[in-house]
Amino acid sequence: MGEKVPSNKIEMKLEDAAQHAREFLDAIDEMERATIAGSIRRRRPIVHDVDIVFDPDISRAIFLSDTNRIACHPLVAVSKWGNKLAAITWHGIPIDLYFSEPETFNTLLLIRTGSVQNNIRLATIAKRKGWKLHASGEGLFDEKGERIAGDSERSIYDALGEPWQEPWERER
Repeated sequence: MGEKVPSNKIEMKLEDAAQHAREFLDAIDEMERATIAGSIRRRRPIVHDVDIVFDPDISRAIFLSDTNRIACHPLVAVSKWGNKLAAITWHGIPIDLYFSEPETFNTLLLIRTGSVQNNIRLATIAKRKGWKLHASGEGLFDEKGERIAGDSERSIYDALGEPWQEPWERER
């Protein structure tokens, strides 16, 4: 029996999902300033949606003021548009767009790459130490509320005392 697919999600082969993600980024002319995350980055054979984290060098203010460039594209339907997240469909494929800042990009990329189980595992390790791993991308904070990691994905693993995992190794 296969994995149940949520009603708002679809199933695509990894190659097809990656191609759609690249075509979307090419169509909005942001290929160089975005990283495809989620199941595609983890190289899952079946993908249900596309997650894209925009690099911090893209000014959120400029990007958000240029919403029409994306929202008015004939193949885009916007479900949600906010300061940190946009949920759209492109050719009927659900795409979540995450807008980072310099201090949030790496943690946001880690969290949005997943897997959910891996995120829970890392957050649980942090919690056991009295720390907090912020899903918003802010980083890893110690018991005093001081940011101790988040300048790279690896820095979070190191601070937690966990061995580094490549994205495709992050299922547990």
